[in-house]
Amino acid sequence: MRWLKFLVVAPLVILSACNAPRGPTSGLGFDPSQASYIRAPGRGVIAGQAFLRDASGKSNVRYAAGETVRLIPATTYAQERIKKFYGSVKFLPAAAIPKVEPDAQYAALTRTTTVEPDGRFTFENVAPGRYYLTTRLIWKPKDSQTPEGGAMYEEVTLTGQEHGPVKVVLSGN
Repeated sequence: MRWLKFLVVAPLVILSACNAPRGPTSGLGFDPSQASYIRAPGRGVIAGQAFLRDASGKSNVRYAAGETVRLIPATTYAQERIKKFYGSVKFLPAAAIPKVEPDAQYAALTRTTTVEPDGRFTFENVAPGRYYLTTRLIWKPKDSQTPEGGAMYEEVTLTGQEHGPVKVVLSGN
């Protein structure tokens, strides 16, 4: 009888672990002083392009046109958040994107821009520092109920010594 109980309970425990929220542990608070450099004056420029290859087997490229790109200071909170969401990769499939709201102060100390039709985006007047750039690109293929694409990020550091834009590609690689 004990074995029967184990066979019923064990899969439920495993499934509940799979559905555990992804994101920083609840004990990790956001420290706004670590992100204050995002509001400092700067001369840096980050220029990038956001796209994904279509999984249809063709060499089609889908651009993240109209999507939001976030420039996030690499605070302790942000590092933990990125690590929890993405693990050791820079791409998260659409079905695996967690629905976890960030700390309100964290969200307020980020910058955003909108991706152009060709996938290009620019952040100007960026202060020196270490940042994450994040965006997403999700679509539903014709005759499919399953979304494709996902979320992606890249890390960039500005030293203040750059002579031109720092170029970034957000492609999940």
